[in-house]
Amino acid sequence: MSERMDWRTAALATGPSEREAAEEGVRLAYRRAGLPEPESVEWVASPLAAARLLSGAGRTERGASVRQAVRDRPVAEERAAVHAELGPLGWGERWRATGAEVWALTAPLVERVRTAVVAELAPGRQDEPALRVLMLEAVLGPQEAPWIAALRPDGEPNGLDGLAAVAGAAGWWWPYERRVVLSERPTEIHRDELGRLHRMDGPALVFPDGFALHAFRGMPVPPDFLEELESLTPQRITDEGNAELRRVMFEHYGYERYLRETGAKPVDRDETGVLWRIAQFDDEDIVMVEVVNSTPEPDGTRRTYWLRVPPRTRTAREAVAWTFGLDAESYAPSRQT
Repeated sequence: MSERMDWRTAALATGPSEREAAEEGVRLAYRRAGLPEPESVEWVASPLAAARLLSGAGRTERGASVRQAVRDRPVAEERAAVHAELGPLGWGERWRATGAEVWALTAPLVERVRTAVVAELAPGRQDEPALRVLMLEAVLGPQEAPWIAALRPDGEPNGLDGLAAVAGAAGWWWPYERRVVLSERPTEIHRDELGRLHRMDGPALVFPDGFALHAFRGMPVPPDFLEELESLTPQRITDEGNAELRRVMFEHYGYERYLRETGAKPVDRDETGVLWRIAQFDDEDIVMVEVVNSTPEPDGTRRTYWLRVPPRTRTAREAVAWTFGLDAESYAPSRQT
């Protein structure tokens, strides 16, 4: 298996941490940064548990954050070295071949976890800034994989050895002058075909202590929201006050079904198709074009498609043209497919 594939897998690894390997990786990261090894290492079950522990008293006891020394500076130095060796174009090619795909998987997950922890522990807005800073003090463990894959592609020893050791063995970790807090990895991660957090029958991301995130195709949703999708009605969709959740409802229920059951009227019709619009009071309108495939199926029927188009679309011809990357004036098909 290639190094790239190893890090793609490690970025979304689940299961118990390899604690001995992770702690040795932490000590190595401190030594490479020219720092004394931490006096103590404490394990917690999740990033939420780490934030809860660290947001209490103890800043004096653990000392200042050393994330800059053990993570940011080594990454910057290795990136500068690769950039100097390969040049801007070479670095871009290296990133696309190694870290870019992993970044696309990990960046949304990192943001979801940070947001969920802050929402859980900061009931008042006055508490948010300190918690956000605390979450930014974390080294992201497996989610550092994009940088490790790009800056250490062949596994050759360099300044990221400590980061790589922890990334392959544990979850997020918080490095301070005298103390380190290490989090366990998730026990479950569920994704859709595009790599987004997604699960219909339970949480999409679960940690050993029960900290969990529910998601529908990458979008965070309340725990009971997914159960409600099975009993949706057009009125319930219309009444939903959260525009993002309403979009999920539309996607699950089906635009065609919603239009049919609400008795919606088309806003434009011509030989190219039928244009439909669902007005939204707090979000951009949903505009769909209904088209019929001119090529019949083997049984002689013709399949109907519903294609979403930009809200600014005013005519059916403009909508169909947009799906081909054309404007209405340029669209003049001899035969629609």
